[in-house]
Amino acid sequence: MHRAAIESTYDGTCNIYEKQPYKDPETKVTSQKLVKAVEDQPCHLSFSNISAADDTETVSKLRQVTTLFLAPEIVVKPGSKIEVTQAGRTEFYSRSGQSAVYGSHQEISLELWKEKA
Repeated sequence: MHRAAIESTYDGTCNIYEKQPYKDPETKVTSQKLVKAVEDQPCHLSFSNISAADDTETVSKLRQVTTLFLAPEIVVKPGSKIEVTQAGRTEFYSRSGQSAVYGSHQEISLELWKEKA
């Protein structure tokens, strides 16, 4: 009953990409490749501690805590990239915290995905 109540708040979906070994057939070199491990999983993003940007002389910083609510049986490996679509917007996140797994759901702290420069 508790799980059904939490899942009734799921208003988004997510795709989870994880790094897996990939051997190039031509060069025979093995490297890591992002592969979609979970597709269209119902979820909910929650935002807290949203504050105004801190203005400094060099840069403005925005502080925000993003938490993904997800079914407890879904395994999210370290280093996964998570694509969340909610409220008509799609964003990519990286997994930054250890999952807090409960009988009814799990919570994962996320950060916006930052590509390497």
